[in-house]
Amino acid sequence: MEKKTLPNATLILVFGILSIVTCWCYGVLGITLGIVALILANKATLLYKNAPEDYLGYGNVKAGKIMAIIGILLSIITIISIIATIMYFGWDTMQDPELMRQRLDEFQQQNQ
Repeated sequence: MEKKTLPNATLILVFGILSIVTCWCYGVLGITLGIVALILANKATLLYKNAPEDYLGYGNVKAGKIMAIIGILLSIITIISIIATIMYFGWDTMQDPELMRQRLDEFQQQNQ
């Protein structure tokens, strides 16, 4: 019997990579891709665990799952930093570049 490639093994790897790359897009895209990759990886892992002799591509699934976890964590850190910045400087400051420049100058002077 010929071995088959696990379903979505390459897609899981690609989504894992993209979750890391896109985690800086306000965190939302990275979390979404990471969660999708994790769900697909869990399904593929269950399929592989039931019949490991029938499938190839489990390495891609494991690598994609690890990258998806990293992408989710980086996305969470990005979201937390955005929220902290908005809380510290205020929403009005974030909307006005000149006011933001003034607040950043004040922040730098305080920390020197």
